Amino acid sequence: MSDKKNDFGDKEALHYHAAGRPGKLEITATKSMATQRDLSLAYSPGVAAPVRAIAEHPNLAYDYTAKGNLVAIITNGTAILGLGNLGPLASKPVMEGKAVLFKRFADIDGIDLEVDTTDVDEFINCVKLLGPTFGGINLEDIKAPECFIIEQALREKMDIPVFHDDQHGTAIITGAGIINAIDLTDRDIKDVTVVVNGAGAAAIACTELIKAMGVPHHNVIMCDSKGVIYQGREEGMNQWKSAHAVETEHRSLEEALKGADVFLGLSVQGAVSQEMVKNMADKPIIFAMANPDPEITPEDVKAVRPDAIVATGRSDYPNQVNNVLGFPYIFRGALDVRASTINDEMKVAAALAIAELAREDVPDEVAAAYTGGHPKYGPDYIIPAPFDPRLISAISPAVAEAAIKSGVAKKPLIDMNAYRKELAARLNPTTGTLQMVYDQLGKDLKRVIFTEADEETVLRAALGFEQNGYGKAVLLGHEEPIRDHLERIGHDRTDKLEIHHGRNSDKSHQYAEFLFSKLQRDGYLFRDCLRLVRSDRNVFGACMLAFGDADAMVTGHTRHYAAALESITKVIDPLPDRKAMGLSIVVAEDRTIFVADTAINEMPTAEEMAEIAIHTADTVRHFGIEPRVAFMSYTNFGNPTGGILATTSREAVSVLDTKDVDFEYEGEMHAGVALNPEIMQSYPFCRLSGPANVLIMPGMHSAHISTKLLRELGGGTVIGPMLVGLTHSVQVIPMGSYASEIINLAALAAHNVNLLKK
Repeated sequence: MSDKKNDFGDKEALHYHAAGRPGKLEITATKSMATQRDLSLAYSPGVAAPVRAIAEHPNLAYDYTAKGNLVAIITNGTAILGLGNLGPLASKPVMEGKAVLFKRFADIDGIDLEVDTTDVDEFINCVKLLGPTFGGINLEDIKAPECFIIEQALREKMDIPVFHDDQHGTAIITGAGIINAIDLTDRDIKDVTVVVNGAGAAAIACTELIKAMGVPHHNVIMCDSKGVIYQGREEGMNQWKSAHAVETEHRSLEEALKGADVFLGLSVQGAVSQEMVKNMADKPIIFAMANPDPEITPEDVKAVRPDAIVATGRSDYPNQVNNVLGFPYIFRGALDVRASTINDEMKVAAALAIAELAREDVPDEVAAAYTGGHPKYGPDYIIPAPFDPRLISAISPAVAEAAIKSGVAKKPLIDMNAYRKELAARLNPTTGTLQMVYDQLGKDLKRVIFTEADEETVLRAALGFEQNGYGKAVLLGHEEPIRDHLERIGHDRTDKLEIHHGRNSDKSHQYAEFLFSKLQRDGYLFRDCLRLVRSDRNVFGACMLAFGDADAMVTGHTRHYAAALESITKVIDPLPDRKAMGLSIVVAEDRTIFVADTAINEMPTAEEMAEIAIHTADTVRHFGIEPRVAFMSYTNFGNPTGGILATTSREAVSVLDTKDVDFEYEGEMHAGVALNPEIMQSYPFCRLSGPANVLIMPGMHSAHISTKLLRELGGGTVIGPMLVGLTHSVQVIPMGSYASEIINLAALAAHNVNLLKK
C-alpha cells in the first residue's frame, strides 16, 4: 500500500469503500418479511417454539438458526496485513474483506469482530464467551507470539473450530505445493531436507504441517533474523522456536541452504541470493513467499537454476500461494459436519486435496478462462488457480471426511457423493471464471483504447484498468483536459501515459486513405473520411485497431450506443457468417444469466433469433458455461395465443430444429418457466434439463428494459451489453457508466482479443 496521500490507487480504494452504503457488508433476511404473519413467525410469538426446542436440545440451534453457517472473523489489529499494529478499528476494512471472501468462495456468512484489547487473557475470555453465537472462529491479523497462545487456549476452551488463517492457511497451500513439487522432482517426502527462513506465525505453521505430512524433524532447519535456530541457542529464542531447534553446525541461512532440497521463505525481500540457489540440491524447490516482494524472484532463480520449481505469493507469477485456496473451503467442510475443531488430519487432508486437484486434467470450461493456454500439471502448475470453481467440491469434502474419521465431527455425512454435488451447485461458477479471466490478463497485456479519456470517469477507469494490471491504457482525447483531470485526482505519472487525438496524429492521412477505400462507393469523398478520422474518436480508434496499433477499444460513455456503433462499423466489419449483437451478463449470487440481443437488432426475425442463439451459445461456452437457451415471450408454448412476438420466438425454435446445433434450447416461454425449475416441471415435454442460462429476447425493447431494470433495482451485477460478432474487439459501454463498469468491459474487451484469434 502506498504512503502517498494523493496516490490514485488509494483514492480509488477509498471511493470503493465509501460509495453508496459505506463498507462491504449488510444483513439480509433469508425468510419472507412481507406480511404481518411473516413478522409474527420471525419474531414474537413464532420464535417461542425454536427457543424451547434449543433450550431442551442445544444442537437444534444448527437447525433453527444461522449458527451452523456463521463464522466470527476476530482480531485486535496488532498485525494488519503488512501494516503492523494499527489497532482494532483500523483493521475493520480487512475483516470485512475477509467476510466477503468467505461468502464469495464458500457461501459462509462471516461477521467481523474487532476486539479492543492487547491483553491475551482478556481477548481469550471475550472470544470464548461469544461461542454460542458462531459455528466457527477465524482469528486474523494477531501478532506473534500472542497468536499462538490465543489460538491454543481457545481450541482447548471451545467446542467449535478455531483457526488462525495467517498461520494455517499459508501452511496448507504451501503443503499442497510441496507435495506436488516433491512428486515432480522424484523425491520422497521422508528424505527431503528443508530450510525455512522466518520464524513468525506462518513460518512455524508451515514447518509444523510439513512435519505432520512426513518430513522428519531433523531434516528441517529454521532460520530467523539472527541465523539458524539450533539446539543450545539462547539469543532471541522462545518456546515456539525452540520446538524446531535441531542439532546442526550451520549458523547462517547461506550455510543451511548448501545441498538443501527445499527452501520455504516467509521473511523479507532479497533474503536469498543467486549464489545460495546455485548451492542447493538438483531440481531445487523454492517457495519465496515474502509479501509483497519475494526473497528472490523467479527470474533470478531460473537464471542460475533452470531446473528449479518456484512458487511465490504473487499472482503475476506461476504457482501463487494464496490463502483463499484454503480457508473458505476448510471452514465449509468443518461447518457441514459440525466439527468441534480443525485438527492436523483436516489440514493435511486439505493440502492433499489441493495437490490432487492440480494433478487433474483441467476441464475445457475452466481452461477457457486462461489466456496463456491450457494449464497442465507441471513445474509451473503445482497449485490450482485461486478461482478454479472445482475447489469447493474438492477441498470441503476432504476436510469433512477427515473430521469424521478423526472423531471430531458431530454430524457425519452419509452420502459424500451427494455432498460433493451439493457443493458444486452452491456457488455461481461464472464469478470464478470471470475472475480467472481478469487474473490471466496480467500475463498477456493488451493495448486497450479508451476513446473519451477527457471525461474524468473514463480517465479513472483507464488508470484503474492499467493499475490493476489488466493491460495498457491508450487514451483518446484532448491532452489539456486530460492533464487537468490528472492533476485534480493526484495522478503524477503523466509521462507514462499514451495520449492520442485525430487532429494531431501523424497517422490521420493513412487512416483516412484506408477508410476511403471502404466508403468511397457509399458516397464518401476522401476529405469526408479525413474529417471523420480527425473529429470522430470512434472512427480514429477503430482505425487504430484495423492497423494493429492497439488491440481493443471501449467507448460510449458520452454517446448513445447506436451512434457509437454506427461510427465503429464504418471501419470494422462483422465476422464472417456472424451477426453483430449485444450480450448482457447478469451475475446474481447463485447463477449467471446471459441475455441477447440487448443492443443492436430491434425486431429480429425467427432466422435472426436462431442465429443470435447459436452465436450466444458459442460465446457463453467461452465463460465455462454449458448453454441452456430459452426463447422468451409473454406466452408459454402457445398459451395464451400470442401475436407476432410469440410466433417469432416459436418459429426460431423450429429454425434451430433444422440445424445441427449442440446445445439445449426451447421456447416460447416466459421468465417464470425458463428460470424456475418448479414451474418448469408443469411442462414435462420441455427440452431443457434445468433452468435456462441464456435468454433470447423477442426484441431489443424487452431485452433492454429487463436488463436496465435489473441494473437499477439490484439483486445482481449487470455487465454489458458486450458487443459480439466484429472482427476486432470493441465494447460500447452504456452512457453514464461507473468507472468500475467501464473497467469490467475493458477487461472483457482485452480478453476477447484472444478469443478472436482462436
